[in-house]
Amino acid sequence: MRHVIALDVGGTGMKAALVGADGTLLHRARRATGRERGPDAVVAGILDFAAELHAHGVERFGEGAAAAGVAVPGIVDETHGVAAYSANLGWRDVPLRALLAERLGAPVALGHDVRTGGLAEGRLGAGRGADRFLFVALGTGIAGAIGIDGRVEAGAHGFAGEIGHIVVRPGGPPCPCGQHGCLERFASAAAVSEAWARASGTADADAADCAKAVTSGDPNAVRIWQEAVDALADGLVTGLTLLDPRTLVIGGGLAEAGETLFTPLRDAVRRRVTFQKLPEIVPAALGDTAGCLGAGLLAWDLLDTTDGKEDTP
Repeated sequence: MRHVIALDVGGTGMKAALVGADGTLLHRARRATGRERGPDAVVAGILDFAAELHAHGVERFGEGAAAAGVAVPGIVDETHGVAAYSANLGWRDVPLRALLAERLGAPVALGHDVRTGGLAEGRLGAGRGADRFLFVALGTGIAGAIGIDGRVEAGAHGFAGEIGHIVVRPGGPPCPCGQHGCLERFASAAAVSEAWARASGTADADAADCAKAVTSGDPNAVRIWQEAVDALADGLVTGLTLLDPRTLVIGGGLAEAGETLFTPLRDAVRRRVTFQKLPEIVPAALGDTAGCLGAGLLAWDLLDTTDGKEDTP
């Protein structure tokens, strides 16, 4: 049976699947990323995991994967298949596509994790049917994916969609990117967790705890939450002013708060728009499977556009 490998590499874990031509998940597997052992060990682990998935396909379906799609965090040069930079994994200029293609003997597509998840949301999830959408993931950081007619725009240098680094509070706290007052310093799940842990005096309190406290009316929680919502709305209005999306899909850990987030967020965005068209603002539908599903789409797209000939070693 013809199939592809889909691999979603995260900061702590990897999710993988063998995916059939109709999108069926034929086999699933998980493994630790192993970043505590250093960047070289992470790369070796990815190569070994992919090789095991390939071998499983041979054993179970009588043939190896026709292609592989891999989603990784950080800055990704998708044109050249290079993981350019990842603070989480300690990578810099890793030629991951070439390494995987050599190991598997099959063509490989490499994608940015959020853009890849956005591709899945656009084709299979909450953005399905929208000709233009913006997917924003509110996790440890904030990043986005610009969807156009079923594909996701990577940009000229692989930086498209980095909405988390729009400056929403000039002169605000420093961001690891080198700027001050970036959106992700106020509205990411990590930022809300940090603020609530400080306000509540509970070191291990997180954004989910803050959301629960908001629903119970805790004034400190309400203040922190509203500050995050206001910052997020400012960033999103900048995004929709530039991109004019028909649908705005919000995912990531903070979106798990449901209407505790979406009700005030829709109101805050509505108050800020003037001439802009207000998009539909909806929660992501695919959860933590989006990256893996998107990686499978990358692989099948690669086969559809090149028939697997250009990248096979």
